[in-house]
Amino acid sequence: MTIVLKLTPKEISHLIVAYQPDTSVASSPYIQFLAKPPGCVITVYTSGKVMFQGERSEHYASQFGYKHTPVAKVQQTNIIGTDEVGNGSYFGGLAVVATFLSDEDIPLIKKLGVDDSKKLTDTKIRQIAPILKDRIQHKALLLTPSKYNEVIESGYNAVSVKVALHNQAIFLLEKQLSVVPDHIIIDAFTTEKNYTKYLKNEANETSGKVTLIQKAEGQFYTVAVSSVIARSLFLDELDDLSQNVGISLPSGAGHKSDLTAAKIIKQLGESTLSQVAKLHFANTEKARKLNK
Repeated sequence: MTIVLKLTPKEISHLIVAYQPDTSVASSPYIQFLAKPPGCVITVYTSGKVMFQGERSEHYASQFGYKHTPVAKVQQTNIIGTDEVGNGSYFGGLAVVATFLSDEDIPLIKKLGVDDSKKLTDTKIRQIAPILKDRIQHKALLLTPSKYNEVIESGYNAVSVKVALHNQAIFLLEKQLSVVPDHIIIDAFTTEKNYTKYLKNEANETSGKVTLIQKAEGQFYTVAVSSVIARSLFLDELDDLSQNVGISLPSGAGHKSDLTAAKIIKQLGESTLSQVAKLHFANTEKARKLNK
């Protein structure tokens, strides 16, 4: 579990003194103090925010004013929800969206029939996504295939890329809000342990408590809205990329993607493929073999 608190300079001084015996070396210039007491990693940032990560994060955070508030299954508003689309597709980029809903938004969400994007047709998504983008507070990020490949080559992996994008979308949305959300829900794409591990590499810190929930898009409207908007962004970009190369690019990572990639390599070269596909997928090598 990850908990982030904003502490006063006096509280931070007390924390540093209390956990001096557990001090660890920090590798980031944004980190003022790092301690690793049993079951938790405590990171004090120069901004004044303190992050508690690990199975005992609530225990340590409670010493500095944190009070646990369980996520109510029926609560649908005053929550940030995030989801991503494109991570399982060879062609196209990776879209991540963070959404915030107020009580006033719920009637519209129900009227539009918002649901997990995987349960909606592409036609339905294209119909309702523009309305959601116009009426609902959200932050959308789209990592193009070329940028995705560049980031992977720089040392990120498929999971750490998503952690970075989800964290950034939440961070930017929080800056737009005039209220503090009760919870931040992420449709779980990895374990909480992995998420907190990769989160340490990110400079921007979200202020709310983050919870990863399996199949959250079927439980929270905020995540479902994020899913729909992200799917629409992914589809629009896939259309644009198809038009750019003059070849229809399929979604997914099946044999059809292998054949399409082989066609692109043969006709346009691998440099063009790198502009429309995630090269670290196994489809790339399969396409090369098809051309031999």
